Order: sequence, then structure tokens, then C-alpha cells
Amino acid sequence: MSDIFLLAPEGVFFLILLALFAQSALQSALAGCPWGRYVPQVTFWLPPATVFVLVVAAVGLAFSGNLFSGTYSIDAVSQFFKLAVALGFTFVVVNASRQPTLSKDRRSDYFLFMAFSAWGLMLLASANELVTMYLALELSSYSLYILIPIRERSKEAAEAGAKYILFGAAATAISLYGLSLIIAAQHTTFISQMAHLDWSFTGNPQAAAGLSLFLSGMFYKLALFPFHFWCPDVYQGSSNETAAFVATLPKLGAVVILIRLAAFLKPGLEITTILAVLSAISMTFGNLCALAQKDVKRLLGFSSVAHAGYILVGLVAGTPQGLAAAAFYSLAYVIMNLLCFWVVSRVAADGRNLQLKDLNGLYKRAPALAFSLAVGAFALVGLPPTIGFMGKLFLVSAAWNNGYNWLVIIFVLNSALAIYYYLSLVRHAYTEEEAPENAPDTSFFASAGAVVLAALALILGIVPALAFNFAVDAGAALF
Repeated sequence: MSDIFLLAPEGVFFLILLALFAQSALQSALAGCPWGRYVPQVTFWLPPATVFVLVVAAVGLAFSGNLFSGTYSIDAVSQFFKLAVALGFTFVVVNASRQPTLSKDRRSDYFLFMAFSAWGLMLLASANELVTMYLALELSSYSLYILIPIRERSKEAAEAGAKYILFGAAATAISLYGLSLIIAAQHTTFISQMAHLDWSFTGNPQAAAGLSLFLSGMFYKLALFPFHFWCPDVYQGSSNETAAFVATLPKLGAVVILIRLAAFLKPGLEITTILAVLSAISMTFGNLCALAQKDVKRLLGFSSVAHAGYILVGLVAGTPQGLAAAAFYSLAYVIMNLLCFWVVSRVAADGRNLQLKDLNGLYKRAPALAFSLAVGAFALVGLPPTIGFMGKLFLVSAAWNNGYNWLVIIFVLNSALAIYYYLSLVRHAYTEEEAPENAPDTSFFASAGAVVLAALALILGIVPALAFNFAVDAGAALF
């Protein structure tokens, strides 16, 4: 009976999946039938259901154990990320409930695939073995292949979907080939056993090469250089609400795998040095490209490339504090980006792509949205008292004096470089007076969602101890 409670978050989520599948099937079967009007709208019952999952995931923080002979681990790391996935999914669903580029007859299917992807990420959080990780990651990815092109009257969405599939197939093939090399060299796929093996290029080159290739699949999800090419194009081509999902939750899946694997990657190891170099290149390349962007979603896309590099700073530290800092910053990243994409979705009430000039005069037209956008931009820069500042502070503190001080210096310089394009969002919202003709959504729904996310970004920046201390305990347990 106790095993059932261990699986409560993903179990409740699976029940929601079944309900969405039943709703989709019923709507198709009862199309044109008088009984069809008695089927409740998915946007009516799904948001409260996601809040219930969030509560169950919060309660799940108190449980721990191992299932399926150690393949599936219920520990502090898995429960932390399940809670983060549940939190992100709740806001993504609420945001997408008023999607203007989605017809009513497609809503059940749309949310079904979105839920499948998030459920795969929950399974991924507990995966403690490489094959299980690979299967959970693919379960999450295949749903996105269908989700991204769903945008009415948009050739760009179809192009974005094709690019995501092609790049995803290549990354998957590389990752699977790397897995075969690991199995051939180390004769195990269990992380608990892999931690005691040799991963140096000099001692076991086949295993080291295999792990490097396997990590490529995670780098693709994280949009880390040089696996980032899909990111700005997919953000720009997909609908604003879909981009909000793609930009946030899949990153959590990549981070939790990297955290589990980074626990046995010591500083100075060749693979760890490769991660540090990719981190430096990714944050620099992402920030430089973001400087030239006028499309807001493309700007946030290149911002994601930079933030992928930031997260790796904690992973290369090789300490429980470093892993905790990476976990905390991934949560911060989700909240900051959901806040920015919420504002983008509400300002573009007709579903169009926003240009920077479309934010002109937002403080007059929608004061709550303008304030929330400012909080999101300040958080992404890393200014106090936001969650972004505390996340970057934890990363710098964990990585300093652990062999990669040069990476910390590059990290700080890139954070300063990013100030220009993040604060340009605020500049357009507060200092430019020539406002566009399109009116933003100024309803209570729009303002309330933005204020709640802004409050989260501020509260967790002012009082980060509870979340970070839990992450530290989780990181220590991995060691």
C-alpha cells in the first residue's frame, strides 16, 4: 500500500490523462449530436485538476523510497522536480485556456498532448537508470512534436514543428548511440553503480565518449550550444502559449538528468571540463545573439541558450551546493520565463508574435502587466530582490574555488551583458509613448495571473531558504 503513495503525483496525473483522452474521444463521437453539449469544456475542469496535482506533489515531498529494483527512485531530487513540473504545468494550462489561435474542437487534443509531455517529465524525475531516462525523455518529446505545429493559419508553426522533429531525431540518435557505448564499456545502466566506475578519457575512453554522446540529448532539450539551433525558430513559430510550455518544463527534465549524472563527474575530469567550456560558449553566444533581436520570443529563445550555460555552472562545481544551485536556478528559470510569456500572451491578445515596439506604453494600457514584465526582466537579469538574483548568487558561490573560477568570471560578465536586452523590454514598456493600435488583455484574469507569478518571483527571491535548503539536502543525498 505504501508504494501507491510513493507514486501519488504521477498517478493522479495519469488519471487526468485518462480524463483528457475520454474527453477527446467523446467530443469526436458526439460531434453534431445533441448530447455533445453535456460534455464539460476542458478549460472548465482542467485548471482545478492541475492545482490538485500541485497539492499532491507538495505532499509528496515527505515521501521517499525505491521501486522496480532501484530503477525508479522516489527521493528529494525527484520530488523537488515533480513539484516544479506541477507548478509550471498549472500556470501553462491556465495561460493556454484562453489561446486565440486554437479552435475549440482541438482543445482536448492540445491539452492531452501537453499533459502527456508533462507526465513524461514526472517519470523522468524519478528515473535512476539510463534506459528508463531515455524512454521517459522520448515520451515527453513525442508529444511536443505534435503540439508545436498546432497554430491556426500559420506556416511558421509547421516549419517550427518540422525543425523540432528533425533536430530532435538527430539528437535522439546520437544519445542512443552513446547509451550503447556506455553499456558496452561499463556493463551497467544504473546510476548508483556507474558512480563507482572510471569515466576518464585516459582510463576508459569508450565510456567517456558514450557519456558525452548520451548527454547530447539532454543538451538538445536544454538548448545548450551547439544544440540550440531549433530554439529561437521554434519559439517564434509556435503559438505564444505553446512557446511558454516548450521554453520551461522540458528544461526541467534535462536538468534533473544532468544533476543525477553530474553527481559522479568530479572537477578536473575531461567530461566536466567539456561541460564548463560549453557553458561558457553557450552563455556568451546566447547573450550576443539576443542583443540583435526585435521579436520578443526570439529574444527569449536566445536568452534560453544563455541560461542553459548558467545552469551548467552549478553542475561543474561537483558539490552538493552546486547541484542544489542548479536545481534552484532551474525552478527560478521556469518562474521567470512563465512570467514573461504570460505577459507576452496577454499583450498579444490576438495571438500574434510580439515585436519590442508592441510593448510601447504598456504602463498606461495595462499597468499590472507592465509591472509584472519589469519583475520578470529584472529577475532574468539577476537584480535583487528577485529569484533570479538569488539563483545566480547560489551558482557563483557554489562554483567559486572549485577549479573553474574562469567560468565564474565569464558568468558574471555575461550577466552584465544581458542587462541591455532584458531592460530594453522595460524601456519599451515604460519610456516609449508611441503605443501600437492592438489593445492588450486588461481583464482580471490577465492581471491576476501576472501578479501571482510576479509575487512568486519576488517572494522566492526574498525568502529562498526553504526551497534552497531542500535542494541542498537533495544534492547531498545524491553523493
